[in-house]
Amino acid sequence: MTGNKHEHRVRAFHGLKRFIGTSRNRWMGIKKQHPGYWNSAERKEAMNASKLELLSITLVLFFIAGTLPRPAAPNPATPDWQATLQQRLPLYGHRNWIVVSDAAFPAYSETGIETIVVDQDLASVLHYVAKAVASSKHVRAAAFVDQELQFVPEQSYPGVTHLREQIKGEFNKNNLSSVPHSEAISKIDEAGKTFRVLFIKTNTTIPYTSVFMRLDCGYMTDEIDAKIKSAMAATSK
Repeated sequence: MTGNKHEHRVRAFHGLKRFIGTSRNRWMGIKKQHPGYWNSAERKEAMNASKLELLSITLVLFFIAGTLPRPAAPNPATPDWQATLQQRLPLYGHRNWIVVSDAAFPAYSETGIETIVVDQDLASVLHYVAKAVASSKHVRAAAFVDQELQFVPEQSYPGVTHLREQIKGEFNKNNLSSVPHSEAISKIDEAGKTFRVLFIKTNTTIPYTSVFMRLDCGYMTDEIDAKIKSAMAATSK
């Protein structure tokens, strides 16, 4: 249906252009062949009416031209990933996620899950992200890695042993947990339904190396939160 409307508009557009061109040529021919024709009051009145008609048609022509679909604007260049992270961090808070992933991680269809592609290795990107989060006053990261990562063999994926150590070195041991890959994916699937998630997809081609960072409140520890909830529970008894 949309295609038919577009075709009708295009035909109308070109038809009106031809009509205006023909009308103009006709009146100009009369003017050259019969100069006296233009001196008659009746002819002048007819000409004025014709000009009004042509003006109306021209306005319609501009309207149709304005409704014709234009070529889609090219997508803007992907911004620098570090700048994107720095823009997102002030917006993010408790229950938002940042994931630094390996190259095979899929793009999500959920609108709240944003994916940017980085032509850098996972270790260097993770170092920058973990440092940026740690420097932020309002959030802190609870990090998760795939449980399968500790079983990825060095023989099959040279460098994985060193990468495991690099990942561990970015976090306090109390802030890094390992969960089955399927569980990590489930956490992202569930969070993405309500909260915004930023995926930074690297060029690393070692499986199960993605690091999932759930953001928590940076100015309250889990211990203090537990005390607050205990005090609330005590007053309700």
